[in-house]
Amino acid sequence: MSLFWRIFALDAVGLVVAAALLLGPVTVSTPILPGEVLVVVAGLAVLLTVNAVVLRVGLAPLGRLGRAMADADLLRPGARAVVSGPVETAELITTYNAMLDRLAAERAASAAGALSAQERERHRVARELHDEVGQTLTAVLLQLKRVADRAPKDLREELGQAQEATRAGLDEIRRIARRLRPGVLDELGLLSALRSLAAEFTTHGLTVRHDLRAGLPPLTEETELVVYRVAQEALTNTARHSGADRAELRLSPAADGVELLVRDNGTGLGAQTGESAGIRGMRERALLIGAALSVTSGANGSGGTDIRLRAAAGAAPATTAPASPGGLR
Repeated sequence: MSLFWRIFALDAVGLVVAAALLLGPVTVSTPILPGEVLVVVAGLAVLLTVNAVVLRVGLAPLGRLGRAMADADLLRPGARAVVSGPVETAELITTYNAMLDRLAAERAASAAGALSAQERERHRVARELHDEVGQTLTAVLLQLKRVADRAPKDLREELGQAQEATRAGLDEIRRIARRLRPGVLDELGLLSALRSLAAEFTTHGLTVRHDLRAGLPPLTEETELVVYRVAQEALTNTARHSGADRAELRLSPAADGVELLVRDNGTGLGAQTGESAGIRGMRERALLIGAALSVTSGANGSGGTDIRLRAAAGAAPATTAPASPGGLR
């Protein structure tokens, strides 16, 4: 029964009962007797109480819907308002849930396109850095070597310094190109790519220990790329912001797929409110393959941060592989 008919029926019953009593045994004297006042006041109190109960019960689903709307987050799918209450309220909640489903699908599609474009741009920039800038610096190195071989002794030291600076720039260009497009992931697979990633971050006072177990279930290319990007961004965040000196990179089989864990011993989440754009970006990439991402404080209250990604094995949704935005915090 709709809320309108509930209230109408209740008021109608109350009025009919009041009219029947007035036409029957109940009378009102002039002046009004104390007993008649008591009957009228009691009847009014009963009518108002029943109306309040009906309205409270009927409008309670709207309150739950309001709280669900305030807490809605498309990056955490599956949370929907419970359909209950009168017909009008149930239809409103059903419409709201359908709207959330449409928004989630549209957001996933748009995010897939945007992140795919970012990945293509990364690939292009990495190729240009390697093929053009890298080759140019290599030619400069060769030219400096020829000049150094013919230069006077008092200039050879300066030319050697120029060679070292150029060589360092070339190494940095190659490192940036590898991070933009992990060729080792395409050539040697996910485990080798993660080992290389751990070795790359084991510098500047940070020690990354990896536990990459064999026997993983088969993963799609999209899933492997998302796992790699999440590990890369988590370690980048650890190196830049956490103040940690140790980190752990673990990839192991799970019940229905794989679980990636990146743990550090840094300052942890602390009093941080809300999530940064980087973490929300990781959640978007996780959603594209139907994975779940959680960011929590370190185990046993020991400080640090745990980033877990649980991805299913087998076929992923028909979307293009996502890309990684910048740092996390």
